[in-house]
Parts: sequence; structure tokens; C-alpha cells
Amino acid sequence: MKLTLEVWRQKNGGDKGGFSTYELEDVDTHMSFLEMLDVLNQDLIVGGAEPIAFEHDCREGICGACGFVVNGVAHGHQKGSTICQLHMRHFSDGDKITIEPWRAKAFPIIKDLVVDRSSFDRILQAGGFVTIRTGSAPDANALPVATDTLEHAMDFAECIGCGACVASCPNGAAMLFVGAKISHLALLPQGMPEKAKRALKMVEAMESEAFGACTNYTSCEAVCPKEISISGIARMNKDFRRASVAGAEPAHGKKR
Repeated sequence: MKLTLEVWRQKNGGDKGGFSTYELEDVDTHMSFLEMLDVLNQDLIVGGAEPIAFEHDCREGICGACGFVVNGVAHGHQKGSTICQLHMRHFSDGDKITIEPWRAKAFPIIKDLVVDRSSFDRILQAGGFVTIRTGSAPDANALPVATDTLEHAMDFAECIGCGACVASCPNGAAMLFVGAKISHLALLPQGMPEKAKRALKMVEAMESEAFGACTNYTSCEAVCPKEISISGIARMNKDFRRASVAGAEPAHGKKR
């Protein structure tokens, strides 16, 4: 299979950047998208050119390290999968494929397709964890949790923090990510004691970064590789409002 690739190349955050065109011959349809880029990079290295920088780790759709925009869609057009799970059999001979990084102010470009997503880390550090002592793993029946509640919590816990939701949102909002991280803890007994404080701290951390506001385009849900529901955003807003009214301490330590 022959393909024409238009790839965004940018030396660093201060470089203007632009698209470069590459022609690939005999692309194996059994290759993953990242394996196809590996082949291209090998050709570039052999030819003495700079390889394309892109992130990856597990290549199994688990870690969330990989991620860029393919033909205008975050992670490509295959629903419910990361870019490492996209295979070349989903493309046709002669296709032209445009590849570019996440486009969001909160995710500055480091090089080529690699962006800085440390803003997500700072939001998690603000409250996306449980600090109470839970001891050793309890018996499965020691803390009764309704099946529906447990399933909802696990659905939100599937968020891998890849950033596709931000890249696809016209406003560059991170509310699907933050909503998922707040919801999966708030639904379980271990996370309930810090529910109010967590909502305040994580929302404040999100607002301190360069993320936009949510206006319910639902494009985030559409491209999420784990198909996380925007109902997490509603839960986050509810918890945040209740915590604000109750006067829970926000990140800066002063009551509202």
C-alpha cells in the first residue's frame, strides 16, 4: 500500500513549525499506525534526516502516552481506541494522511508530535488521590458497594489521561479528564471523606492552567479512547457547587 503523509515538524516550542510531506511505499496493512511511523523514521535515519518525534510506551492502549491527531481526529477515526491501536488496514492504497500534535494552549509543543501534558499531572497532584489510611486490602464484602455504583466508578477509572478530550474540544477544556478523576473516587467509600475538598482543589488546579471552559460540544466524549461519559462532568460540577456552598477549604487554604 502506498501512502502520502503530511506530518507536522517543529524543532521546539519556539519554532514556527510546518508540515513536511513523505511518501511511503509497500506499507503492510498488518502494521499499527506507530509501526508505520517507525518504518518512516528508519528510512529518515538511513537517509541522514531527523526522525519524527512522537510519544509511546505500552502500545496496547493502556498507558495513554501516545496521542496525536490523524486527519483532523484525535487518535484517528477508529472509535474507542488509541493511536497505537489504529492499524493500517483501516486505510486505503493512495490515501493522504495528515498527522499533527494535540492543539491546545495547555499542551505546548515540545517537538514534532510531542506535547507537554504536565498540566494533567498538576491537577492530579492537587487532589486526585485518597490520603486516608485504608490499611491492607479488605475482604471484598467488607464494604458493600452497589453493583451499578461500582461499575460507574470503574468506567470513570478507565481514563488514561491521554489528552484527546482537550485536543478535540473547541475550547481546549479538560473537564472530561477532571470529571472522570473526581467521579471515580467520589463514588467509592474510600474517596467520600475528601469528596468536597477534592472537587475544590482539582477544579481550582484546572482553572489555574490554560484550559478553556466546557460548552457541551461533547467532542471530548466522541474521541475518548475509553469512551468515558460526559456525565462525569455533571458530577464534577455538582460536587464543586456543593463544596463551594458548604465552605470547604480550596487549594489556597482559605474558605470561599
